[in-house]
Amino acid sequence: MTDTLRTAQGNALSTDSVPSSFDALLVLSFGGPEANEEVVPFLENVTRGRGIPRERLVEVGEHYFHFGGKSPLNELNREIIDNVAAELKARGHNLPVYFGNRNWHPFGTEAVEKMAADGVRNVAIFATSAWGGYSACRQYNEDIVALRKYVEDKNLPEMTFTKLRQFFDHPKFVEEMAAAVRDAYAQVPEEKLASTRMLFTAHSVPTAHDAVGGAEGDKHIYSRQVAEASRLVAEAAGVKDYDLVWQSRSGNPATPWLEPDIVDHTTVIHQEDGVDSVVVCPIGFISDHMEVIWDLDSELKQAAEEMGVSVYRTRTAGPTTRFASLIVDLIDELEQGTEPDSLGDVTVQGCTVNGAPCAEGCCDIWSLHKQH
Repeated sequence: MTDTLRTAQGNALSTDSVPSSFDALLVLSFGGPEANEEVVPFLENVTRGRGIPRERLVEVGEHYFHFGGKSPLNELNREIIDNVAAELKARGHNLPVYFGNRNWHPFGTEAVEKMAADGVRNVAIFATSAWGGYSACRQYNEDIVALRKYVEDKNLPEMTFTKLRQFFDHPKFVEEMAAAVRDAYAQVPEEKLASTRMLFTAHSVPTAHDAVGGAEGDKHIYSRQVAEASRLVAEAAGVKDYDLVWQSRSGNPATPWLEPDIVDHTTVIHQEDGVDSVVVCPIGFISDHMEVIWDLDSELKQAAEEMGVSVYRTRTAGPTTRFASLIVDLIDELEQGTEPDSLGDVTVQGCTVNGAPCAEGCCDIWSLHKQH
């Protein structure tokens, strides 16, 4: 662990703020539709307050309609929940696991109602993101604030919500993704290895959002954490030459986003460097949800095939028992007050109680986001 590590144990929040034990785990995620008729209402929730016309949402929903309106995300999260429940039981934890989303059923508020009825009072929250930044971290903190307000508005019994820390450099995440990279390389024909390039990819964000953050030295939290995770995984997998690329950008084309785009970059390295195979690791995603199966397995593969480039995409960590073990480790860290297990040299943010900022100034990114 480095002196840049920031968690509830050593930052704006003291250990006194964190419950010594939890009586439930809430898996909090983005949400996704599960039928064609749910796609537009789901997208209306995602884009609420932005004034986007319904006809535009129908266009945006093309990816979902292509798969019968069903996002794989809810099903994948339920798989994670089943694995975590089994891991908790194996370690002797009597901790029920609940599921709630921001944008679609089951909503976080539905989970809160059920927890209240079940007598839950101290909730650990696992947000399905490994990273800092607005979309990956702050928005989940806002969700927690909203859940807290819901409890108050509905006069439900008081609950404490504690968000588990970011885990991008946790040894088990790094080990799982490194194993996935090695397995993908094993599929590349030996004669193609010399002309194969390793690509780590994550969801792009506007560069203005990435440029702000917490204290001095903590700027560009999101992109720095993604770069650090890529470095750690490449090192563990024995890969010396790799590139970090981005995907899934949206919105106004004139707004600068993190680059290079994965399709553009694959085109360049094919034309300029003679690369005819790429091993693609979706390091920024914990499950094979829409941004993975559409942007990588559909759009990237189609573009690559037209160029004569083979794509070997690694699995994601989410469905594995090692990932479930990681989540339980994060709970144990807080309950037992142990030092977080961390391999990297980049700031780790996380551990918020009832949505309070985990570091002074960290959530300044929120105000910038609201301007866009």
